[in-house]
Amino acid sequence: MPVAQPSPVTAASSDPSRWGRVDEEGTVYLRTADGERAVGSWQAGAPVEGLAHFARRFDDVLTEVELLVARLGAGGGDPKQTLTAARGLRGGLDEASIVGDVPGLAARLDELIGLAEQAVAAARTARDEQRAAAVARKEELASEAEALAQEATQWKQAGDRFTAILDEWRTIRGIDRKTDEQLWKRFSKAREAFNRRRGSHFADLDRQRGAARARKEELAVEAEKLAGSDDWAPTAARFRDLMAEWKAAGRAQKDTDDALWQRFRSAQDAFFARRSATFDERDAEFAANAEAKKALLAEAEKIDVSDPTAARAALRGFQERWEEIGKVPRDDIRPLEARMRAVEEKVREAGDRQWRRTDPEAEARVAQFRDRVAQFEAQAEKAEAAGDKRRAEQARSQAEQWREWLTTAEQAVQSR
Repeated sequence: MPVAQPSPVTAASSDPSRWGRVDEEGTVYLRTADGERAVGSWQAGAPVEGLAHFARRFDDVLTEVELLVARLGAGGGDPKQTLTAARGLRGGLDEASIVGDVPGLAARLDELIGLAEQAVAAARTARDEQRAAAVARKEELASEAEALAQEATQWKQAGDRFTAILDEWRTIRGIDRKTDEQLWKRFSKAREAFNRRRGSHFADLDRQRGAARARKEELAVEAEKLAGSDDWAPTAARFRDLMAEWKAAGRAQKDTDDALWQRFRSAQDAFFARRSATFDERDAEFAANAEAKKALLAEAEKIDVSDPTAARAALRGFQERWEEIGKVPRDDIRPLEARMRAVEEKVREAGDRQWRRTDPEAEARVAQFRDRVAQFEAQAEKAEAAGDKRRAEQARSQAEQWREWLTTAEQAVQSR
């Protein structure tokens, strides 16, 4: 706010005669630069009292002016009212019935008027700025509301934000009525659009929850029917499918959903508890079978294969006992089967070796090679006796070749 300097105007009551006089007829005059001006008449007493009366009236006006100056400087009240009052006092000052430093008071009023005009202009600027800020803020709030109305999906947070926007909206002042109504229409329209979208969403959600409740009722009923099944693998697979369908069904109302889940889960737990008990019993039986097969293998691995026929007979007995024992745990199947196959392979190889050693065809080939050697040696001796060395050498060479083949054949038979 503009600040005025201390008043240079002196109170008139301290020396009224300095500013005016009273004639013999009681007329009171004010001295001015243009001469004297009659300001009133005093008949009620001594002339000096009349002059003092009009001086006090001057001081009253001066006091009023200084109060306006002080109020304006302190920022109290409306500067427009101060300006109006100052202009009123200034307009009547030239004809006022007062005695005192009227030119000084006029200058003081002119100063006050100038200060008040500045204050009025500053207040107008501040109001314009405040109005612009208020309009801008409400435009921001309206735009935010419109965005929420179109895009918001977090319904609780968005609803709380609309409430907060409305509370702030009501605190914003200083906007002209037309602009304020236009902005309010934007906000109100956005809030109504949001409420419609939210209502539609929750209506759809209620329908979805109803459908989810009906579907989960069906799944719970089926699970309860399956709880007593002994068809372990297909039923377990169906329970896995039911769980996937349960998750895909969506959520019903919380209390209903929790109750249905309890039914479904209880049925599922009952089935798998029964299956687990059955499997535990079976696993114990299989473990005992595994120990029995290990003991049987320990015997089978000691089969004497020097007599292949007896070994095969013994193996058949072990194989029959093996089948009678029954199933073993999954992890034991491969190691036990491998050991049994090793015993079977050992017996089979012993039989193969025996067969190769007694193979008639192999023996016939050895005899054939032996005969050919003897034949060529006889031819060599006969040729030598006849003196045919060339034929004798050829016969010995062929005999040697057949002897090598004979040796190889004999070795093959012996190695079986």
